[in-house]
Amino acid sequence: MDGQAASGCVDVLVLGGGPAALCIASELTQRGVVVAGLAPDPVEAPWPNTYGIWADELKPLGLESLLGHRWSDTVSYFGAGGSTPQNQCTSHRLDYGLLDRAALQRHWLDRMAGVTWHQDRAERVVAGLATTTVRCASGHSLNARLVIDASGAQTPHIQRPDQGAVAGQAAYGVVGRFSKNPIEAGRFVLMDYRCDHLSPAQSREPPTFLYAMDLGDGVFFVEETSLALAPGVPYDVLKQRLQQRLDQRGVAITEVLHEEFCLFPMNLPLPDRRQAVLAFGGAASMVHPASGYMLGALLRRGPDLAQALAAALANPALGSAALAQRGWQALWPAELVWRHRLYQFGLGRLMGFPEGLLRRHFATFFALPTEDWFGFLTNTLPLPRLMAVMLKLFALSPWELRRGLVLGAGTAQAPSFRQSAG
Repeated sequence: MDGQAASGCVDVLVLGGGPAALCIASELTQRGVVVAGLAPDPVEAPWPNTYGIWADELKPLGLESLLGHRWSDTVSYFGAGGSTPQNQCTSHRLDYGLLDRAALQRHWLDRMAGVTWHQDRAERVVAGLATTTVRCASGHSLNARLVIDASGAQTPHIQRPDQGAVAGQAAYGVVGRFSKNPIEAGRFVLMDYRCDHLSPAQSREPPTFLYAMDLGDGVFFVEETSLALAPGVPYDVLKQRLQQRLDQRGVAITEVLHEEFCLFPMNLPLPDRRQAVLAFGGAASMVHPASGYMLGALLRRGPDLAQALAAALANPALGSAALAQRGWQALWPAELVWRHRLYQFGLGRLMGFPEGLLRRHFATFFALPTEDWFGFLTNTLPLPRLMAVMLKLFALSPWELRRGLVLGAGTAQAPSFRQSAG
């Protein structure tokens, strides 16, 4: 890596150094596009967060070898807890995996050998008729026919409409060792909504759930997560709830190997697709509003976007604005835009659900055929099928749940969290 200005003008300059940036840079490079990158940190620096994915998302891509861990015992809990019959777990009957972050990073880096990554920070992006100039914090400038911003949802370089408060999925997690197993050995827990560890006051607050997995050798990952809320649930609240959950089960943390703090937008508006800078990943609102996941979308949509851009770049007459338009059309065709809107509508309803209603919703949702809920959560259902699945879910739902799905059961602006267990 270096901090010097690029000589001449490359085809594409990618902003960012995370999964989205490496994904699109590698796909473009594989198609003969001349790519450079710009990131504030070394592009080889380890990624801090964990990335989970259903194994069946990787299978058609031939990338199952990138899983560092894989579970066949995948379950959720949607009962209130205690000894009630509803405390029984729901089996998902699909393998879930945790990506080996270093292997995924190396996979993409190896596919773009020779790409120059400049270690600097983009201060301003100026689109011209033919090329776009990125002015860096160091004072250097970089030029490209097209700039792709893959630096995350907080980027200042991508324009999007203001549609009010953005809901965030917040999570606090611990990788560590425990006095006894916090979950069953060899198990992955997608959602544990049991709430018998909460005080009556906490039960009236917006719900959170446990996401957990056995990593082997006596190490577990446990994470308290909020589906979505505007503003996001504070980390200290999530940490307190996780501790209460463990205390309820008589589990103590004996060694902390890693702490994880996550907060990312779930209902970020789609970018203005007329702008001359293209986006990818979180900057392009690719986080799935129904699940909070994005890695599968990067892997599925990156090749198609790169192919469309490679074809457009072959025409030397196309300038930055025209190239960006080709990119936006490939990334967000009408079908995906409509699906995104449907998902955002559904999320808006769920954010207002009280704890009991949310548990009933997910219990009903995972009673759908596996191919239906899997396609819904991975955003792989064609629009007509997606609408049919949503209608099927509505038909299966009890009356109170139907009413909430149609009219809303509350407001996304949830009440404030109490800072104590009482």
